[in-house]
Amino acid sequence: MSRRTDRINGLLRQEISRLLSRDLNDPRLSGVVSITRVETSSDLRVSRVYVSVLGGSDDKDSVLKGISSAGGFIRREMRDRLSLRYIPDLRFALDESMEEAQQIQRLMDHLTTTDDQRGSAVPDAAG
Repeated sequence: MSRRTDRINGLLRQEISRLLSRDLNDPRLSGVVSITRVETSSDLRVSRVYVSVLGGSDDKDSVLKGISSAGGFIRREMRDRLSLRYIPDLRFALDESMEEAQQIQRLMDHLTTTDDQRGSAVPDAAG
């Protein structure tokens, strides 16, 4: 990825986050919603916007529908606010990386606990 694409990704992430927190009044977006990352295609025409939502799967689906329906508004606002030649088409997706990381951490904790329990159950060879 080029430095320019990285800069555009950061700019889009920052502006979309600002729009979500200040300008969108959709009740589906009332929970804790954050833009975790943006990945823009090399031709700068399409950006995949990853959204993290605190809550259950129903909340996540609702937020994704709400933010997707606001995509046109978000794009128009960015066109007015940003000095880019072309504002990419926005495609929103849930970012499951935090949940996956938590699941891996739980598995590792479980394995550590299981190993500790097994280690304490083995009699000491010296005794």
